[in-house]
Amino acid sequence: MQKKVFALSMAAVMAMSTFAFATPQEDYDAQSEATWAEKWADVDTSEHVVINYMTTGDAPSTGANAEMLAQLNEILTEKVNAELNIVWISWTDYLANYNLRIASMDGSIDLIGSSTDWLDAWPNSKHGGFLELPQEMLEKYAPVTWETVPQEHWDVCTYEDNIYFIPEDNYSQWTNHGFLYRLDWAKEAGLENGCQNWEDLTTYAKYVKEAYGDQLLALWDTDGTAYVAGGYICDTAKWRSIDGLANGAIWGGYLDDPYTINCLYLEETDKLVEFAKLMKEWDEIGVWPTDVLSNTGADNRLEFRQGKTAFEQHHTQTWTGIVSPDASTDNLMYKDDEDADVGFYYWGKQAGYVTRDLVTHGVAAVSAASEHPERTLMVYDLLRNDKECYDLFNYGIEGRTYAVNEEGMRYTPDTYVADNDSISTNWWWGRNDALEIPSAQMNWDAINALYDEYDKIAVMYPYESFVFDNSNVQSYINVCNETYSQYMKLICFGQYDETPEEIVQEFQDALLAAGCQEVIDELQRQIDETYKAE
Repeated sequence: MQKKVFALSMAAVMAMSTFAFATPQEDYDAQSEATWAEKWADVDTSEHVVINYMTTGDAPSTGANAEMLAQLNEILTEKVNAELNIVWISWTDYLANYNLRIASMDGSIDLIGSSTDWLDAWPNSKHGGFLELPQEMLEKYAPVTWETVPQEHWDVCTYEDNIYFIPEDNYSQWTNHGFLYRLDWAKEAGLENGCQNWEDLTTYAKYVKEAYGDQLLALWDTDGTAYVAGGYICDTAKWRSIDGLANGAIWGGYLDDPYTINCLYLEETDKLVEFAKLMKEWDEIGVWPTDVLSNTGADNRLEFRQGKTAFEQHHTQTWTGIVSPDASTDNLMYKDDEDADVGFYYWGKQAGYVTRDLVTHGVAAVSAASEHPERTLMVYDLLRNDKECYDLFNYGIEGRTYAVNEEGMRYTPDTYVADNDSISTNWWWGRNDALEIPSAQMNWDAINALYDEYDKIAVMYPYESFVFDNSNVQSYINVCNETYSQYMKLICFGQYDETPEEIVQEFQDALLAAGCQEVIDELQRQIDETYKAE
């Protein structure tokens, strides 16, 4: 019974978050100012402080970024006598370096961008890296955020009765993965409606190799780390993995029975064998370079934008930018080919489902070692809810980085030069639909059509309130993860000499030897405790 109640309550949560900010922006701004005036009236901000915000990504060096921060810090100083400094964790070995920086507890970071499905938010909470955030603290120092985040969303940020982070829960996005491909070339191949299944993707690959192979660097200039077996299987099996456990979608359950836990690659043997056969065929077609497993220098996404490749594998938000000819200065394919168009084949298309983003896909936390936790929350509340701060931090300097047309939409000025005028803050933890300025340079006809398709088939992530205690099985998870990577690079790129049946059997035997069943058993025990029937 509790399973059904949970599903219904999460559906209600999504409805609440969709309409959380139905009031006009002017009313929202006025309400925010009134709330701050009331809540912060007696807060002592006499000491000027620097709040260090840590995010993943490579530090920008443009003049506009420095100027944006200078303008932002003038506002923050005026409002709460604080300024913001960005601490960047480079993409190279980002997760290990990110976790080490949090664990150092040296007081050098205050505000931390995190995630439960890709940035170890729960492990860092349980290991003492994140500060507990009592309700009275949030109400006092992040009052607008507290008022506008539904209680159900605070609940999924709670572990053992303590809130550990703030969800980015009022920003519309889809981060489900799939293949980007050239829709115009697919239509040339006779696929008038684009690629609807993997058979169509194969037809497309064969056509492009024959028609355009000599003009391309590769059909897919992958570096050999994009393992899409889970996507193939989930196209026909309504499976959902438990996020945050391992690199691959190894453990989870079927959507009609999500709380019976298994391993996808043990459960779906026939589909995995089918996939191994297909990837051997793709290897023979020449979809990727012959040195795919050592092709580490490739930048396939840039090459795809330039019209030099035929596939890119990433998520919907990446597609929204690439399908929009004017959204990026490196979308060169449109300059060379006015008929260019980009389709998106998403995992789950055949099965007819996608999973909505987690409420905790992007969250903000306060370091447990922060010397200024209260002021950190005040700065966060402004970055998320103050229009002037929001525009600067997300869009940059109006007139230089962006401009707004008569319809209230954002565009890049003619004077814009990316090397000097672009800004980057990687603020993926506090974006807010109430303050967003829609981009005039996005292909909203195509984007809204896909979003509408998603809305009709979207399901909730069934493990939102599940916090896994991995202490008993982390060693098994590590070995299973290594085993997954070892075999997936062979299976996903057809780089095996055995028969498909033999390589799949080897993989499954290796998973079991690595402790896959022990992880299943422990997950099942804790899932039963969390979602036990009443």
